Amino acid sequence: MFSQLLRKGRQVTASRGATRELRGVLLELTDPRARLSRTELKGTVFSCLGELLWYLSGSNSLDFIKYYIQRYELESGDEKTVHGGYGPRLFNNRGIDQLRNTVALLIDRPSTRRAVIQLFNAEDINEPHKEVPCTCTLQFMIRAGHLHCFTCMRSNDAYFGLPHDIFAFTMLQELIARELSMKLGTYQHAVGSLHLYTDQADEAASYLEEGWQSSISMPEMPLGDPWPAVETVLKAEVAIRNGATINVSTLGLDPYWEDIVRLLQVLQLFKMQKYREIAKTARVMSSRIYETYIRSKQSRPIEVQKKLPFSTET
Repeated sequence: MFSQLLRKGRQVTASRGATRELRGVLLELTDPRARLSRTELKGTVFSCLGELLWYLSGSNSLDFIKYYIQRYELESGDEKTVHGGYGPRLFNNRGIDQLRNTVALLIDRPSTRRAVIQLFNAEDINEPHKEVPCTCTLQFMIRAGHLHCFTCMRSNDAYFGLPHDIFAFTMLQELIARELSMKLGTYQHAVGSLHLYTDQADEAASYLEEGWQSSISMPEMPLGDPWPAVETVLKAEVAIRNGATINVSTLGLDPYWEDIVRLLQVLQLFKMQKYREIAKTARVMSSRIYETYIRSKQSRPIEVQKKLPFSTET
């Protein structure tokens, strides 16, 4: 994708700066669990996870999300909330819980084409806002025992935004698939304007030249209804973000979800500059696929990480 943008992207000057743009792009993941990438300089699991939990909490609080992604401070009009935050739109869009409705519809009519969640609303362009959703809709379809997801984006920042979007939406796809006892199908991501900001072009080129990229699959979520575990993780997230120390083994979670909570602890320890404690947490992780991300938090002081051009994480 970066190669195509750098070679074929057309120059367009948008409200946030000059870009290279491709229009009408369709991306596909045949394995939605391959939602992580890891390279020497660009790895975003902590900020991706924080943004996902922000959505699942139903919140649009700026304090919540800026703990994980400080750039959101630029997106808030009143310095307390983010207008385009997806959480309220998923769970309380004009008083409607779109996620519950979607799941209920898929249970009642498995072949339905109406299982659509709308994130971009008419009100978003009725008056000026600093930030409005880039995502228009999420559509879920059951075909041959597999749950497929089709996302429609009006706009996507390829360098910073896209990795977060794919992580969050494929996780949501897997959560719904587990609730429905369905296998995970493909993930498709359609974008009206896929763009790379000109001031990120050198970074994208360096990323391509780095020569060490790998696409890796996260472990499968445990079978059964995932939402009780999600609720436990969300409660743990609040506690950790507010400085509490948690004994993860007492939460009653499957090892898959314990690892998610421990990743939150790793970020907390990194922010507190307790690098040796990070190593202790790493040793009790159930899955080894997170080692690269955890190791990056052990090896770079926080002052250095803030200066890295690829970093979107605090």
